[in-house]
Amino acid sequence: MIDTPYITHSAARLAAVIHLDIPRAEMMQAFGSAVDELLTVLSAQDITPNGSAFAHHLTMSPDRFDFELGFFVSTPVSAAGRVQPGQLRAAKVARTIYHGPYEGLPAAWGEFMGWIEANGHTPDTDLWEWYVAGPHTSPDPASWRTELNRPVLD
Repeated sequence: MIDTPYITHSAARLAAVIHLDIPRAEMMQAFGSAVDELLTVLSAQDITPNGSAFAHHLTMSPDRFDFELGFFVSTPVSAAGRVQPGQLRAAKVARTIYHGPYEGLPAAWGEFMGWIEANGHTPDTDLWEWYVAGPHTSPDPASWRTELNRPVLD
């Protein structure tokens, strides 16, 4: 399900983001329109995203997602509508790659968090997923790849 996790340093990265605080059940509806909005603003500003979308979850709760949906960029974006300039902070992170459809992400995170705890690391409060390959690259969910990142405090 996931590649062997490892600890690495993630450098700070510029981003264009939309902040969303929504019920978990609304994630799939909100995601698509926010991606379209981000890409429209980036295109209007002649900025090419560096890869595919990511979701930076700021806090986790059973019923809500409080996160920034965004794209990494090399040039700062100017604020437009819900799109804001952002930055993914530098951090020591545990990282792995999940292979498969998005419906499998909760189990992948469970397996990944088990590895983090079993290896004596203390997770920070946030986490991010980078949707490296997905429906935008292939219709076959078996070929989809999501990079899972969890900052660690030790």
